[in-house]
Amino acid sequence: MNENATPKDLKGESTILQVRKIGNSIGLILPKELAARLNLKEGDKLFPVEQSDGALMLTPYDPDFERAMEVARRGMKRYHNALAELAK
Repeated sequence: MNENATPKDLKGESTILQVRKIGNSIGLILPKELAARLNLKEGDKLFPVEQSDGALMLTPYDPDFERAMEVARRGMKRYHNALAELAK
């Protein structure tokens, strides 16, 4: 989420999430409408990312994977000529 963006308040839409016991764990049940709006389906993964202000953001993008891809992009850019020769 953009730092300047204001998060949308979903309370007006009667969206309240309640923590429930699921087996030996606890979890949140998303209403069908909210899951559809977020384009989530069973089996999707969300990654919690703590923000500088202490807020918690859930994202479908794995921050560790993003960091690894950034390192790979830098390597591919740096060794572009060598990789092009190897691809021949």
